[in-house]
Amino acid sequence: MTSTDLTTTGRDSVVIPSPASPYQGDIARYWDHEARPVNLRLGDVDGLYHHHYGIGEVDHAALGDAGDSEREKKLIAELHRLESAQTNVLLDHLGEIGRDHTLVDAGCGRGGSMVMAHQRFGCKVEGVTLSTKQAEFGNRRAEELGLSDSVRSRVCNMLNMPFETGQAQGSWNNESSMYVDLDDLMAEHSRILAPGGRYVTITGCWNPRYGQPSKWVSQINAHFECNIHSRREYLKAMADHRLVPQAVIDLTPDTLPYWELRATSSLVTGIEEAFINSYKDGSFQYVLIAADRV
Repeated sequence: MTSTDLTTTGRDSVVIPSPASPYQGDIARYWDHEARPVNLRLGDVDGLYHHHYGIGEVDHAALGDAGDSEREKKLIAELHRLESAQTNVLLDHLGEIGRDHTLVDAGCGRGGSMVMAHQRFGCKVEGVTLSTKQAEFGNRRAEELGLSDSVRSRVCNMLNMPFETGQAQGSWNNESSMYVDLDDLMAEHSRILAPGGRYVTITGCWNPRYGQPSKWVSQINAHFECNIHSRREYLKAMADHRLVPQAVIDLTPDTLPYWELRATSSLVTGIEEAFINSYKDGSFQYVLIAADRV
């Protein structure tokens, strides 16, 4: 994709690229038309709209008794707390970030993680997504919060991001890397990161020790129209592109409580069983990898 492929939508910060492939066009349409209540209902709790899952122990005291008329509302608030806890763990691993640095969220969704990053570090945060709907939502939310000068979403291909070489001190994919080729993705993060900058990903990946992707992983792929990679593929792609892992953390035990709680809520989407069973049988893992650009 080149600059001539871009047209504006009426906001300087949102551009619509011509999809680089038919698959990317399919993914853009998927997220432009995605209307499951789960992401919006959770985000409505405090105005931070995420597109990822949660980690941490459930605070059962905060849920109230089974007969509590407010239990569903409390359950949704608890799921959202676990979502934001996941973002905080990702941000914990970005290293030393100053106010004059730039961070990049590749696959930014509706922008909740970007807002949290700016609130923590005070720096500029740039996001990219294939979905015009998501970018417009994220920019509108940033404007409502008075953060338009610091938090911005763009519609573009994360494999060809509109940033200068070495511009970013930190970058991440939060449950978005399963939509792209990992070799191309790590090459692009390596390009935009300054030497010594930090890349972090939190992702579901199939476990090579299981042998092949399980039936549960295949169901998740079909549900989200994605292509889940193995943990081995992530590490190889990073090694091939000057990204040296500093931490590899198995978050699988930490995310199971989120899924088991979500399966009891009104927000079930039908995919909860696949996540729970694949995490329990070891065929699927939830991992964080933090790597330095050398």
